Amino acid sequence: MYSRKKYGILGVVVTIIILILLFALTNTQNSKLSYIENLANKIVMPIQNGLVYLKNKVNGKSSFFENVSNLKNENQQLIERNTELEKQLRELEVMKAENETLKQYLDITQKYSDYATIPADVINRDISNYSKTIVINRGANDGIKENMTVIAAEGLVGYVISVTSTTAKVQTIIDTSSATSCLLSTSRDSIVCKGTLNDQSHLKAMYIATDAVVSQGDTIETSGIGGIYPKGILVGNVSKVENTTDLSNRYALVELAVDFARLETVLVITN
Repeated sequence: MYSRKKYGILGVVVTIIILILLFALTNTQNSKLSYIENLANKIVMPIQNGLVYLKNKVNGKSSFFENVSNLKNENQQLIERNTELEKQLRELEVMKAENETLKQYLDITQKYSDYATIPADVINRDISNYSKTIVINRGANDGIKENMTVIAAEGLVGYVISVTSTTAKVQTIIDTSSATSCLLSTSRDSIVCKGTLNDQSHLKAMYIATDAVVSQGDTIETSGIGGIYPKGILVGNVSKVENTTDLSNRYALVELAVDFARLETVLVITN
């Protein structure tokens, strides 16, 4: 009975020891496994993170290079489009200038429809203190001759003094050697208008009769006397009257109708 009880207690003790060993072994294995897993994580994770980073960078750079290529293509297209628009703008400006020139010709021809005229462009000018002439692109081949009157839409320009086969030189009324016989619009008195040395926008009206009434704003036009200019072509308007103690020496300043600094198109009267 005693031995049986002894073996029973021994079996319980052995069983407990085995359980303790199993528990300890299990914990030891788990601990070793956890250590191995932690070690593996420490080694593998940085590599894995690095690979992921490199992958993202490569993908990002690829996208960046694609965007740069697209931007270059778009920029080239914009440059080509801008060039085309600039070309169209220049063409429109040329067309506008041509239309303006044609309009000026039409205005002049309608205004001076009683005269036979030839249109011309100003291709050169010598507007200095001592010589005020222009050159037009019409000459003997077009029927231009010396002493023919040259006009613009606004009024009198001058007359032809020399001719080549394709060009003609015109002495303008603002030349200091030019003298134009004119009439006052109000009194119809005769005066002579001469160019001044330093002024290309005014003429000096001289030889005014002592009994003539000259007022600021009076219109000045050609008288038809002298054999060059036809009668009735506008010259300008009186801007100032200079009275002197001797009425025979008084004079007036005439503001020109034509802006010679911007003169581009003219008509040559041929009849």
